[in-house]
Amino acid sequence: QVQLVESGGGLVQAGGSLRLSCAASGRTFSSYTMGWFRQAPGKEREFVATISWSGDNTYYADSVKGRFTISRDNAKNTVYLQMNSLKPEDTAVYYCAAAVTPYMWATVPESKADFGSWGQGTQVTVSS
Repeated sequence: QVQLVESGGGLVQAGGSLRLSCAASGRTFSSYTMGWFRQAPGKEREFVATISWSGDNTYYADSVKGRFTISRDNAKNTVYLQMNSLKPEDTAVYYCAAAVTPYMWATVPESKADFGSWGQGTQVTVSS
């Protein structure tokens, strides 16, 4: 099992930027695909972005493509989500997650079922 701790959330005006971080511990971070998901009040948790264990592959939800960038630093056991041009509809609790098995990269890597460890979440609020 891996422990994940998110940070970097906050309140920002529309058009602004935030950078989320997720620190991992407990197993070989560099072997696992990592993902970011978000959940707005009254809505299902939805996929945002994923990055493969090496960082060579990334995948984004259409709603954030071109605005958000996922990256990782395996030496620091940390995955990041740079969020630019934020919109009020980006308001949600953001969660990072680690894949269930090592070296896994699905054809469409956006399913919550592929992730077995979750952080506690960090709130992002975008005001209009």
